[in-house]
Amino acid sequence: MTGIYFSGTGNSRHAVEVFLHEYDRTAKDYPIEDVAVVEYIKTAEELVFAYSVQYSNLPKMVADFVDDNQHLWQGKKVFIIATMGLFSGDGAGMLGRRLQKYGAQIIGGLHLKMPDSIADVAALKRPFEKNKKLVRQAEQKICKTLHAIKNGKPPQEGIGFWYRLAGLFGQRLYFYHKTAKYSDRLKIDDHRCIGCGKCADACPMKNLYVEDGRAVAKDRCTMCYRCINLCPKQAITLIGKKVLEQGTIEKYL
Repeated sequence: MTGIYFSGTGNSRHAVEVFLHEYDRTAKDYPIEDVAVVEYIKTAEELVFAYSVQYSNLPKMVADFVDDNQHLWQGKKVFIIATMGLFSGDGAGMLGRRLQKYGAQIIGGLHLKMPDSIADVAALKRPFEKNKKLVRQAEQKICKTLHAIKNGKPPQEGIGFWYRLAGLFGQRLYFYHKTAKYSDRLKIDDHRCIGCGKCADACPMKNLYVEDGRAVAKDRCTMCYRCINLCPKQAITLIGKKVLEQGTIEKYL
């Protein structure tokens, strides 16, 4: 099995790594922005595909990756992991239906509640120990899932009619416009920015660059929050006006 993922602050990457460590320690995993990931997918029969849910929907980058490489999915067996800060009715199902359209066989789905990555919004902020507990619980859930898979009963979280209704009416119906296109709303505080380039290096979309000693954002942000959580001067925001708390998965391991 080969692991692929789209991850902003590392939640989905960690989920794939734990999954593969328990499933097959020789298996490898790759981010979808890896220039060689298409070749790795071509040679794999089974995939575990993890991504972070945005408003019960696919991040634009994930949707485009699947669509742009539709020839890859025919006959692939895929297990889907959807990570989220709070809720997603059919997070795994959103990706599953898209992959099925191109001939993939969906083995099952798993939803994992993980630490919130939206650094400039207070709504989902939790105490440090609570976030550590969430990660431990997610790891335990992955181990139980693998036991179920080996017994021929993979979980089907997020897959099916009722899950789809929950995702539609829970969030997607009201917030679909937020993920339908790439965002041009990334904001950089020129007074805080020191032009270190960490944001540009981290961005999976190559949406940032440094010019005249300051970071500049283009209009193709996929809202992964990677740059916002990694900026040493807290100079970048997207939804909110101020960075409240930064964090990556390593903070809670």
